[in-house]
Amino acid sequence: MNLLIKIVVTAVLVLLIANLMPGVHVATFTTAFYVAIVLGLLNIFIKPILVIFTLPVTILTLGFFLLVINALLILLCTKIVGGFGVDSFWTALIFSIILSLSQSIMNAILGVNK
Repeated sequence: MNLLIKIVVTAVLVLLIANLMPGVHVATFTTAFYVAIVLGLLNIFIKPILVIFTLPVTILTLGFFLLVINALLILLCTKIVGGFGVDSFWTALIFSIILSLSQSIMNAILGVNK
């Protein structure tokens, strides 16, 4: 049940951020729901591989390169999910930061464990 709550919360946040942030486009709530699912899957399967391959750069940048990885995953998600678009890498970077912070806040408020 916690997983479904996290997906719905992420979908709502994606839709909200897309409406407030120029350069991010989400067609419908269903699209936002698919974005939440795909981002979750990318974070489970692809992100660990990218983190391992970029570990030296991540260490040199004191972890800030993880933000770049998150932005790249957002851009990859735009290629997978139709109806979801991000105009540029920098928009994806800002979007990923806002989404991560929002998810952390909402999970704390709702008491959903990670």
